[in-house]
Amino acid sequence: MRNRNRSHSSSDQEIGRTPLLCLDVSKTEPPPSYFRCPISLEVMRSPVSLCTGVTYDRSSIQRWLDSGNTTCPATMQTLPSTDLVPNLTLRRLIHLWSSSTFSSDQHLPPLSDLARALSDPTVDEAYKFSLLSSDALRPSTLASLFDSHETHELAVTLISLLLSLDLVDAGRKRSLITALLSDLDATTSGIVSVLKGGPDHSTSRVAAARVLEMLIAEKKMVIAEKPDLMTELVRLIGESDPESVDAGLRCLMGIIGAGRRARTEIVRMGVVPALTKVMEREGDGIPAPVVARAMRVLELATGCGEGRAAICAEAERCVAAVVGMMMKVGNEGSEAAVAVLWSVCCAGGGDRRAREAAAATKGGLTKILMVMQGDCSPSARKMAGDLLRVFRGNDRSSMGASGYDSKTLHVMPF
Repeated sequence: MRNRNRSHSSSDQEIGRTPLLCLDVSKTEPPPSYFRCPISLEVMRSPVSLCTGVTYDRSSIQRWLDSGNTTCPATMQTLPSTDLVPNLTLRRLIHLWSSSTFSSDQHLPPLSDLARALSDPTVDEAYKFSLLSSDALRPSTLASLFDSHETHELAVTLISLLLSLDLVDAGRKRSLITALLSDLDATTSGIVSVLKGGPDHSTSRVAAARVLEMLIAEKKMVIAEKPDLMTELVRLIGESDPESVDAGLRCLMGIIGAGRRARTEIVRMGVVPALTKVMEREGDGIPAPVVARAMRVLELATGCGEGRAAICAEAERCVAAVVGMMMKVGNEGSEAAVAVLWSVCCAGGGDRRAREAAAATKGGLTKILMVMQGDCSPSARKMAGDLLRVFRGNDRSSMGASGYDSKTLHVMPF
């Protein structure tokens, strides 16, 4: 175990000069050999036993079997059955060991200092690389931090940092993600607990969302089945901090793409009013690229009837925000705006509230024409044309142009 009472001079504790921190962090008590998976050699998160009696981490042995192997990796015996039986006793022992190793106050400060050192741009890269060799940063060790509520924030901080560092190679990042996925319930529960923090925890909440974004790329269908996560992500995009809003939007884009059920659930959580608020805040702390991402999430939400109904229910605000931001969010955002308007104004005959809200928005028709005559995709151009035909029978002046001909009118940029 680490020496609790080592004293250092103030100069010795300067991170960039003396590698005492590395020595301190790596002096954790090594785990018993039978805690390690025979395949990955990492401490197991979800130990399961084969019929041969040998225990492996579930993710490692599952990959072995999925590759077509029919033998036990340790004994090379042919397997009459590939059933995996959870080793609950061993799992409890590993949990007790990891909790005693990483939950006490004597270990938390060094790990926190470790995160600060790795994220500090002034610290020498060679020193950072030496820190990365610490056993405290092994994938299975980091994943085990989610087993205790006291270390959830530390877990997301370190994991988010390692996944973003160029010093960490792709193979190690892949191993870390695999370790997190091996017990996805524990991982997501830990992430939810961090996301539930208040504004004072904005840094760790952003880190939690960034870790979640990586997991969504692997298991979006499974994560989409966790309503607590979606509730917290919708709450996150309602924060004042632009970084929090962006992190939440990135996760929502992944989850909402999991299918209609995910879209419906996120709409039920109140994503449409939250997205409207993000669009209304452009120029008031929320940068245009983040607003463009909100526009694309809103476009995905129109893929279900509930999403379109939610937009129409507050058409006066939402549609006005979409039209107002149409020319400020780049080409991709502009096309998303046209798609949103088309979904509520044209598809299935459209909704009267949405059409009236769009018609009442100053400059709306001009903006649609600009998108149509710009460098947009064929599908966006067709939708823009449909929108023009819908409004041909309305008061054209209220849309910002009168007596137009969509084939000949060319609008100069603002």
